[in-house]
Amino acid sequence: MELKPVIPFEPISSSRIPVGERWIYQIKWDGVRMLMYRDDSGIRLINRKLNERTAQYPEFGQPDLACAASSYILDGEMIAFDESKPSFHEIMKRDGLRRTASIEAAVRRVPVVYMVFDILYYEGEWTINRSLEERQRLLHSVVKTGPLVQLTDSFPDGAALFELMKARGMEGIVCKSLDSAYSPDGKDGRWVKRKLSRDLYAAVGGITYKDGRANALLLGLYAENGTFAYVGHAGPGKLTQAEWTRFVRRLLEETAVRMPFSNRPERHRDAEWVVPRLVVKVQYMELTPGGTLRHPAVQAVMETIPAGDCVLDQIL
Repeated sequence: MELKPVIPFEPISSSRIPVGERWIYQIKWDGVRMLMYRDDSGIRLINRKLNERTAQYPEFGQPDLACAASSYILDGEMIAFDESKPSFHEIMKRDGLRRTASIEAAVRRVPVVYMVFDILYYEGEWTINRSLEERQRLLHSVVKTGPLVQLTDSFPDGAALFELMKARGMEGIVCKSLDSAYSPDGKDGRWVKRKLSRDLYAAVGGITYKDGRANALLLGLYAENGTFAYVGHAGPGKLTQAEWTRFVRRLLEETAVRMPFSNRPERHRDAEWVVPRLVVKVQYMELTPGGTLRHPAVQAVMETIPAGDCVLDQIL
């Protein structure tokens, strides 16, 4: 039997950390959410958007690498490191690849770890209606850890873990009720994420220049009525000079005669407009009173996110 992919359960964002004896706290990894499926067809890796990523991570193809069971679904995060901490920019060097030769080279160049934090299915039975406490016990008894697969630790003190993440420059924490069942394609307060910064997907509608060289992207999000709103500008961020140059070149393949934004960017006089079709992931601190992003920084180019998914609801 081939297991049908499911959309994972998501935490809600909050500025508060829930407390109580029935809560546990885990590190929020700056990676790519990934479910691992083992069934009669072998191992498959499928992301939260239900896009298959098995080919991008060939080192995980061994059927009993993570668990010796004949069928299971694990939930976790695929991460890669930039020096000593997880980096979304680094994992995108693996996740966005398509050519076999590039993937094979990246396996050696960008090592990854699958951090497992839940189990949805095991040996022919769904476990999603069991409590998180029960699923955690099962997870720790059946998952095989090693260089490629690790279990996410749980901590009893959310405030202390959050302060530690702040000190180490990490992304934040996820708070989970031990009584929570797992709701595929669900999102509610049984799981809560407390982040040190915010992020979103934005489409690029323009480029600005300094001394003849591209120095910033003009970013936009779509409103419900279809208008494209300017929300801020960002420089290369974590992109290398070579990555930045290639991305700007791609943007300029489809320039626009008119400004695509419904509101006028502060940097519009010397801007070059482009059709908003390419997407970047942006990290920012907060929204300014003027409705733009404060201190936005590009984290990665998102090859699989359509521009239409870059909506204002991400910041409302």
